[in-house]
Amino acid sequence: MKNPRIFLSPPHMSGREQAFVKQAFESNYIAPLGPMVDAFEKEFAEVTGIPHCLALASGTAATHLALRHLGVGPGDEVLASTLTFIGSVTPVMFQGATPVFLDCDEESWNMDPVLLERALDDAAQRGKTPKAVIPTDLYGQPCELPRIRALCDRHGVPVLCDSAEAMGAKYREPESKYPISNGTSDPWRHAGADAWASVFSFNGNKIITTSGGGMLASHDRELMDHARKLSQQARDPLPWYEHTEIGFNYRLSNILAAIGLGQLEVLEERVRRRREIFDGYRQRLGDVPGVSFMPEPATCQSNRWLTVVLIDPVAFGADTNAVRIALEAENIEARPVWKPMHLQPVFKGCRFWESEQGISEKLFDQGLCLPSGTAMTDTDLDRVCGIVQKLHA
Repeated sequence: MKNPRIFLSPPHMSGREQAFVKQAFESNYIAPLGPMVDAFEKEFAEVTGIPHCLALASGTAATHLALRHLGVGPGDEVLASTLTFIGSVTPVMFQGATPVFLDCDEESWNMDPVLLERALDDAAQRGKTPKAVIPTDLYGQPCELPRIRALCDRHGVPVLCDSAEAMGAKYREPESKYPISNGTSDPWRHAGADAWASVFSFNGNKIITTSGGGMLASHDRELMDHARKLSQQARDPLPWYEHTEIGFNYRLSNILAAIGLGQLEVLEERVRRRREIFDGYRQRLGDVPGVSFMPEPATCQSNRWLTVVLIDPVAFGADTNAVRIALEAENIEARPVWKPMHLQPVFKGCRFWESEQGISEKLFDQGLCLPSGTAMTDTDLDRVCGIVQKLHA
């Protein structure tokens, strides 16, 4: 009999979700919208310190609405991280615009601000100011948002932060442009808090989940009012169905929002456990030649959504794919690091600002995401790490 499957990042319910779902059923608000959606948005604003929140069907939908509000369209450019999930970028294509990809830095694996400055200056010289910049908080690690925001402000470009993987993560910003909506003066701010708008995901593999869903969050009330309208088929406020612009069916189900309320209650616990799992891997594999871990800058507190390692095939004795296959043979799920967007066939021909070291391609070549679910036990960690250690031996 095979050992039980260890998944990469499975859902982990708190037990309270059923009580909220029961309330939703008893209220008969089953379809999108309802009191659970309202409560979820309110609680999310409290947790993140971002005052206006809109619960949606996905993080991709949230990105699409923000770009639609900005009037992004054919002939426009949007700068984006190359090392990311494709859902961060496809809304640019939905609007008929062109993505321009930026490499990452070695310190955080996120968008390199040095390259961003060059790309913005180049765009200004070409008379082609980007309509937006979309940095990704990779694997739960906040990007260098204060610096990115300052560079973009200089050119009048809004920052739409892809914080889909970073719920519960924080970064340090002592002099924020925006006050925190919960009234605290803590310099540690939630991922995405200083962006013009930020996007979050509650997909089934995220640190908290609603099965499927996302959130658009912003300090910009005008954006959020328009996005709310667009998300409900852009219906005008009349007794009959009147539409003066095209909208979408993007709202979150009241039932799924009920699950989200239960998940928010255990967010801090989930972040703590993910960081413990990361530390557990580092204790077991940190001395193995050829194995290194995703770094964490001093200005960040990653949620360690996934534990990501780099495997140097020469020093370790096997490459990343060999490790992944060995783990799969023992019923353990592991995945390569995101394939950079500039290497994806669908984005062939798009501009790419590459660092001298070609960091994103190196990370894709050597990076491996290890199982990181918060229900993992020390026995599970021993099982995963034992296989990796044997491959080196």
